[in-house]
Amino acid sequence: MATVGEALIRLSKSKFRSSFHLKERDKEYVREKGLDKIRSHAYDIIAKRLAPAVIENDGRQTPTKGHPVFIAQHACALCCRGCMSKWYKVKKGVALTDTQIEKCVNLLMAWIEKQIL
Repeated sequence: MATVGEALIRLSKSKFRSSFHLKERDKEYVREKGLDKIRSHAYDIIAKRLAPAVIENDGRQTPTKGHPVFIAQHACALCCRGCMSKWYKVKKGVALTDTQIEKCVNLLMAWIEKQIL
């Protein structure tokens, strides 16, 4: 995976990925909970929904609303293993490493932080 900055620049050039934005209620939720809690949510979501080698409903497991991390996942192409494979060359059928999970969370948090400024 590229650096967070490189990934954000590349994503910003995609018409589809750059169409995602946090709504005001999502921004308020982030402010209310705090970035540490949102990071914890992001880690849990990635670990449970993307990290396993086999994902039962891959390609349909990430809603497009309901939590700021879900929106960030779509904006960052971390919504399913198919998008991760296309954008970051992460192989399907192989569990994510702790390092890969951490990189995903860092990218999601960088995107969220840019949105709430």
